[in-house]
Amino acid sequence: MGVTPAIVQRTTRDQLRRVAAETFGWSQLSAEQLHAMEHLMAGHDVLVVLPTGAGKSAIYQAPALLLEGLTLVVSPLIALQHDQLEGIEDTRAPQAVAVNSAQRSGDRKRAWQAIRHGDVEYVFLAPEQLAKDNVVEALADEHVSLFVVDEAHCVSAWGHDFRPDYLRLAPLIERLGHPRVLALTATAAPPVRRDIVQQLGMRGHREVIASFDRPNLYLAVERFTDDTGKQQSAFTRIRALTSDPATRRGLVYGASRKETEFYAGELAQSGVRVAGYHAGMTAADRERVHEQFLANELDVVVATSAFGMGIDKPDVRFVVHTSVPDSVDSYYQQIGRAGRDDRPAEITLFYRPEDLNLQAFLTSSKVSEDALGEVAQALQEHAGPVRLAQLNKRVQVGAALCTKAVNLLEEAGVVATMPDGQLQYVDPGVATDEAVQRAVEVARTHQRLVTSRIEMMRGYAETTGCRRQYLLGYFGEHLGHPCGNCDTCAAGTAKEQPALDGEFVWGGLVRHAEWGDGVVMSIEQDRLTVLFDDVGYKTLSLRAIHKHDLLAPIHAAEPAPDG
Repeated sequence: MGVTPAIVQRTTRDQLRRVAAETFGWSQLSAEQLHAMEHLMAGHDVLVVLPTGAGKSAIYQAPALLLEGLTLVVSPLIALQHDQLEGIEDTRAPQAVAVNSAQRSGDRKRAWQAIRHGDVEYVFLAPEQLAKDNVVEALADEHVSLFVVDEAHCVSAWGHDFRPDYLRLAPLIERLGHPRVLALTATAAPPVRRDIVQQLGMRGHREVIASFDRPNLYLAVERFTDDTGKQQSAFTRIRALTSDPATRRGLVYGASRKETEFYAGELAQSGVRVAGYHAGMTAADRERVHEQFLANELDVVVATSAFGMGIDKPDVRFVVHTSVPDSVDSYYQQIGRAGRDDRPAEITLFYRPEDLNLQAFLTSSKVSEDALGEVAQALQEHAGPVRLAQLNKRVQVGAALCTKAVNLLEEAGVVATMPDGQLQYVDPGVATDEAVQRAVEVARTHQRLVTSRIEMMRGYAETTGCRRQYLLGYFGEHLGHPCGNCDTCAAGTAKEQPALDGEFVWGGLVRHAEWGDGVVMSIEQDRLTVLFDDVGYKTLSLRAIHKHDLLAPIHAAEPAPDG
């Protein structure tokens, strides 16, 4: 008589709990953590979307000890790698090492020696390291059983923190024999989730998606027509919050370095323990601000979006945006740093519609046709496979721009990555000009999607409906009643979502004659928001839908993901 799947699952669950308790000291695993671990142990690729602080690292740390082989963790920031290494060092788990550009050469050599001798269970690498042939070859000689992509939204051009090097991970995964792939992120709307799965080449994957709802956060927007009035009101509100010991600790997000420096300077002059944070600062200065904030030596950090991943402080009582961010994705991740202790926190966006024009400029495509043409021509003239590092030396564009150009050309079907990781011009008969135009069209499609995300941010700022319903709808989550903890609920403008006689339902699939297939993300009194596969988010008036027969339901919604 064979062993039943239920018995196998129960045995695996018991093993995971034992490892969690005995090795890491975790007395309890959440349902989401356990589901994701079990999927990994069953041999599946897994996409996990859990809030920061929900223990995403545990999902690979425990199964790694039950799988034979190395666990490779791709993490985009050295500070994040450092935090995760320290976390493992404080447990009974086997050794973990990092390989990154901040290390001395001797430290890197010792790390590789430990890997080759089998003394290491976890290896942390930045995606830029994996672009190096010698690093990939060294890893190919090891048995990698688990490939973890942390901050996985970076793989998606839809994502709010896209990193071109992340797009080179899929060929690497195949070169390593396609070990189990675990993609982890704290925020990913439906199109980002689809993109992560596709770009990483995940097979037969499972998804574990936690609720995006943070009911302890009070959501508010204040609208302005002039920049001076917005600045004065934002400063007044921040000063009031910092003057109260119960709410003095918080984050302020601005759209530019200049803006962060302005607010940091004004707040410092008024006696607030504050520091600015932006990409123009040295790495050491940014690290110092980070550490001071976590140690309560600062009450406020005024930052651009550069102050992001890895910030896990439980007692942040407010998040203020002095300008509108580039997307709801960015906004959600940034406001999610408040109220991690489940106590009330205040979220306020100071909104001027004209600020959206700045975001449209900042997020516009940065790859020129000249750069695309130079890269395409170099690949075509090489007449054979070539390493990305070799290609970088053949062209006059910078390494990051070259990677972006290769990614666009590959997505356009002009370039392919071979099994050994080399690049190959697919069809010599395709002229360089045509290759460039195909890539440009891909870039335009990306830009349409980015533009639609900016418009969704406008929708959040300008809605008179429940802001939490709008926010959750963007992430594919349905809240059937107003939340009671946002400014529109307080003002009485938020009302129950209407029933539409079943014609259009939340999560339902619809078709538009011009925009193709899409899914209904939210329903308000007078409008629908639909996420279309090719053009992104569109908000349509119900009156126009009915008058011009714009949308047709096509079939029932897919079942909800696990978790």
